[in-house]
Amino acid sequence: MAKKKHAAPHEEHEGEPWLLPYSDLMTLLLALFIALFAISQTDQQKVSQLAQAFTSAFNMGGPSFFDKMGPNASMMRQMVSDEDQGNNAYIQENQQLEQIKKELDEYIEQNKLEDELSTELADDGLMIRIKERALFPSGSAELIGDSQKIGPVVASLLGTIPQRVVISGHTDNVPINTPQYPSNWELSSFRAMNFMKFLLSINPNLNPARFSAIGYSEYRPIADNAQEQGRSQNRRVEILIARSQHFDPYEAERKARGAQ
Repeated sequence: MAKKKHAAPHEEHEGEPWLLPYSDLMTLLLALFIALFAISQTDQQKVSQLAQAFTSAFNMGGPSFFDKMGPNASMMRQMVSDEDQGNNAYIQENQQLEQIKKELDEYIEQNKLEDELSTELADDGLMIRIKERALFPSGSAELIGDSQKIGPVVASLLGTIPQRVVISGHTDNVPINTPQYPSNWELSSFRAMNFMKFLLSINPNLNPARFSAIGYSEYRPIADNAQEQGRSQNRRVEILIARSQHFDPYEAERKARGAQ
């Protein structure tokens, strides 16, 4: 008689409690990836804003580096275009100041005034620096004949623009004590005021309401007063053509919110 075959014993399946922590882990990973993606989008916007700030400030032109930035390039280019429109007044003013700087630099080079006159386009505006020896005798605020080389050119340029103009006088840290100038405060202030009045007298079309004069004495040096070379640089008059427009990296964002 044939033997009966016994079926394999039934295996009892345990529960699957590992599924619950696994699903929680996947949920957390998904949340992490979403957060990282959101952060990356914010960074791209900041990159776009920073790039526009440099483009507007320096107006270098040429091909855009956004062309090599992957699938978000068109979106970022559009953001830059929107910000260009929102900051159009800033861009136009910056181009105007660049043109004035170019014309003045050409005059400096043609007349070999590099040791006496310099220009710098900064955040506050266009700065024109004139060394003491080009305008005044040592220890005096009375203009000398050489100032005729610089004054008429500066006055002519200032007549072509509407911006506010701040003229400041600066000295080194060597004390002065004369009946007319008891300290460097008086010397620097009189130099600024006399040069401002000189410019206004050269060009009657200049509006005096745009001008102000201030003396900083020895307290805003641009070089080390320990050496004569540094002291020579510190004895100067500065003409600041102050910006009336400022770049706003959030202009496009505010306009987009307002349109919603």
